[in-house]
Amino acid sequence: MRILIADDHAVVRHGMKQILAAAFKRSVFGEAANSQEALERVWKEPWDVVILDLTMPGRSGLEVLKEIKRARPKLPVLILSMHPEDQFAVRLLKAGASGYMTKESAPEELVGAVNKAVAGGRYVSAALADKLASMIVHDVQAAPHENLSDREFLILRLIASGKPVGAIARELSLSVKTVSTYRARLLEKMGMSNNSELVHYAFQNQLVERRSVDMGPAPGAK
Repeated sequence: MRILIADDHAVVRHGMKQILAAAFKRSVFGEAANSQEALERVWKEPWDVVILDLTMPGRSGLEVLKEIKRARPKLPVLILSMHPEDQFAVRLLKAGASGYMTKESAPEELVGAVNKAVAGGRYVSAALADKLASMIVHDVQAAPHENLSDREFLILRLIASGKPVGAIARELSLSVKTVSTYRARLLEKMGMSNNSELVHYAFQNQLVERRSVDMGPAPGAK
């Protein structure tokens, strides 16, 4: 089995490699430390499964996932993240992920998830499966951010991380006007009026890492 591990922390890559090498004795491993490196290795080399960190330098994990699925539709991609399952899992599964795991998951869960993904299945934890079933049975109303498109959701996270509109436009190869339009649209959908409210919401719902939130004035806030 050929396994690509994409995470910006070397110690995390090393730990996952040790866990998986013990379970899959004859596996070949590759590593990527950022989004671009992960994409280049997927384009140039054959892999049986990719384990992708949701938050790495460069493009977001959601964008990288969608790019991988466009280039290699049948390649299983497992998402590993520090964010709670209920905040990201459904969106990522809809985008084509073969599973979603938090970095607090037990080693045997990682092995089981890889096995299931390679076999063509999808992995979710028992806790997430129960939550999803409860949402269906009780028709639980979705959180406001779950009604955003993928691009709107990405821009929400970038704004909440403290990036100004100009920087977001450069990162996503969009015009400032287009990013501003997305911003206005997501504010309307979420019933908010400025960036400060978006930052507060993203922080409360753990949509961005604590360290990434700019604790000064929110860019573009009214």
